[in-house]
Amino acid sequence: MRRLLRREISGTIGLIADEHDFRAMRHYRSFTFDDYAVYLAGVEDLLRSRASHGHHTVLALFDPEEYADFCADTGLTPDSPSSRTRFTAEIAATRPTIPYDGKPLPELIPVLIDEAVRQATWEYASTLLAHLGTCALHGKDIGQESLARARDLLVRILDTADPGHQHLVCSVSGTQEPLVAVLHADTDANGAAQLDDAEALEFTTVLALGLAALPGGLVMRTSAPSTTDRVYGWRLRAGDPVPLTAGEVFDAYCTDFDSGAPVSPESNVDYCVPPDLGPDGWRSGPHR
Repeated sequence: MRRLLRREISGTIGLIADEHDFRAMRHYRSFTFDDYAVYLAGVEDLLRSRASHGHHTVLALFDPEEYADFCADTGLTPDSPSSRTRFTAEIAATRPTIPYDGKPLPELIPVLIDEAVRQATWEYASTLLAHLGTCALHGKDIGQESLARARDLLVRILDTADPGHQHLVCSVSGTQEPLVAVLHADTDANGAAQLDDAEALEFTTVLALGLAALPGGLVMRTSAPSTTDRVYGWRLRAGDPVPLTAGEVFDAYCTDFDSGAPVSPESNVDYCVPPDLGPDGWRSGPHR
C-alpha cells in the first residue's frame, strides 16, 4: 500500500541556485554539504532517480535570507532539516516553480531564476501602482486606470506590428532599481498574437507604471524569415507614449549601457519610427 501511495505523491526540491547562497547555508550544522558542485550533482541524481520511478518533481528557488526571515516569523529553528522542508513547502505554494523535465540543472537554474525575478518585478510594480492613489480630477484609481491603458496600448502595438516574432522590452526608472519587463509574442498574417499570460501580466504592470508615474521606455523588435528585423519604440513620460525617432532608436541600440561607448550596429536590422497607433488605439488617461 505504501509503494502504491508513493506513486501518487509529487515532490518539491528547494534548489540553492548559486555558490553565494550555498555558502550562506553552510553556516547551519545540519546542512552537511560542503561543496556546491557535489551538491548539484546530488540534486540531479535525485531528480533522475525520481523521474525514473515515475515521480513528478518541481524545483523552487531556495533563498537563504527569505529562509531566515521565515524561521524568525514562524518561530522555527533554522538549523534543522524539518524547518527547511517547511520553508520549501511554503515557497512551492507562494513562489514560482518549474517542473523537472530531464534537462540538466545548468539549463534549468536560469529558467527558475528568471521566473523568480519576473514575479518579484510584478509584485513590486503592483505595489507601486496600488500606492498611486486616486485621481484628484476624475476620482478614479490611478493604478487601475493605468493598467487598463497599458493593456489597450499593448493590444494596439501588437495589432500594428508586422507578422512574425515580436520581442518587447519595457523599462521604467525612478525606483531604487530600474524595473524591466520582457514580452515575447508571435503574430500571424491575420494579426492574431500568441503570448504568455504571465509575461503579459508583468509587462502591462510595468508599462502602467511608465504611463502613470515613472519615466521609461518601450522598444519593439520584430523578426520574420527572409526579412530585415525592424526595431522601434516609444518614450514614456507619465502620459501618452511619445514615438522615438529612428536616430534615437539607433543610438539606444548602438550604445553600451554600462560604459556609454558606441557599439557597432547589427546587420540586417532596420532602426525606424514606430507605426501609427491610430486615433482609436490610445485612450488619454486621468491626470492628477
